[in-house]
Parts: sequence; C-alpha cells; structure tokens
Amino acid sequence: MFIGHFAVAFAGKRFAPKTSLATLIAAAQLLDLLWPIFLLLHWERVRRVPGDTAFTPLNFVSYPLSHSLVAALGWATLFALVYYVIRRYAAGAIAIWIAVVSHWLLDFVTHRADLPLYPGSALFGLGLWNSVWATVLVEGLMFAIAVWIYVRVTRANDQIGRWGWRAFVSALTLVYLANMFTEPPSEVKPLAIGTLFLFLLVLVWAWWVDRHRQVRTLKAPN
Repeated sequence: MFIGHFAVAFAGKRFAPKTSLATLIAAAQLLDLLWPIFLLLHWERVRRVPGDTAFTPLNFVSYPLSHSLVAALGWATLFALVYYVIRRYAAGAIAIWIAVVSHWLLDFVTHRADLPLYPGSALFGLGLWNSVWATVLVEGLMFAIAVWIYVRVTRANDQIGRWGWRAFVSALTLVYLANMFTEPPSEVKPLAIGTLFLFLLVLVWAWWVDRHRQVRTLKAPN
C-alpha cells in the first residue's frame, strides 16, 4: 500500500490530536522508511520483475528485518516507548504503536505471499495487488475517509494551513497515480535513495502543514 498507510496516519489525528501529523506518518510508514536503509546495507533484497503483480513489478525477495510481523511489533514498541519517554503523551504512543503494526496488516492484504511472520517463517499475503482497480478502490476509499477525518479534527490557522494542506493531499494523490504508470528503477541503490528522499520530503511537508493547522478541540495550535 501507499496512500492506505497515509490514511492510517491522517485518521490517527482524531485519536491523538496532540501528536504531529509528521510523527503519525513516520509511524505508519516506518517499515517502508527502514526498508530502503536495509536495502542499502544489503540486509534485505528486492528485484524488479515485470508482471510480478498487476499493481507493481517489485518482487520483495527478502525483508524480514523491516517487514516481518515480529519485526513490526518490535519497531512499533520501540517507537512508541521512545515517543512516550520524550512527550509523555499516552494517546500518541498508542496511536504510534497501532500505526506501525497497521503497516504489516495492510501489506498483508495487498501483497502476494511474501510477508513473513518472523525471519525464516512461511510467507503470507492476500494479493490485492493482483487487481489494479480493486487496489485503487480500497486505498482510494481509505484515503478519502481519512482526509475527511483529519479536516474534521483540525482547521487552518492561515493560508499555509489551508492551501499547503490541499497541495499536500494533491501531491500524495499524484505520486500514487504516477507510480501506477511509471516503472521503478531497476537498480536497488537509486530505488532505495529515491524512496528515502520521497519519504523525508513528505515528513517535512506534513510537519510544516500540521504546524499551521489547529486541532478544533484545543485553544492553541498543535
């Protein structure tokens, strides 16, 4: 998934309104943030195989450190604990834990059988990616509902909060659509670096926009 993971982050703002949207996105996308780093370190492997699934040509050969269920639970717990120690905000820590684990669960729905429960285990996946239109329908619906939730929970403080937010949502949508019609790099290094750069840009943009929006139930901006 792509925008489906962002949907979890946007919706998480309702449960943890004091937590930055950038932090929620980092949690929802944490496994995909770790994955390119592990690719560059040669700890995990991917290759491009046209037709591997209808939605993406990426064949995830091995990624147990970032995408096994046990790893997801471990990363979720670590991230949530670090956040709680720093911020002392229980709702935010819970939202972060759920967001990280949700990544594995959503990938389980979309991926073919390539997700391990633990390193060396059998592989699992329901294969939603075998249908482009089913994938777009499910992710698109999740994303639309989550955007609506975020807008209901927050309001713009200024033009950046209003137009910057709209541009952010539009950019995510355009990137999602572009990925459907473009081929990823065949070499691992540019794929990993490009993925990292994209996510870092998204996190900075999310932080910037969220700073210019106010949670409706609070008197001061987050």
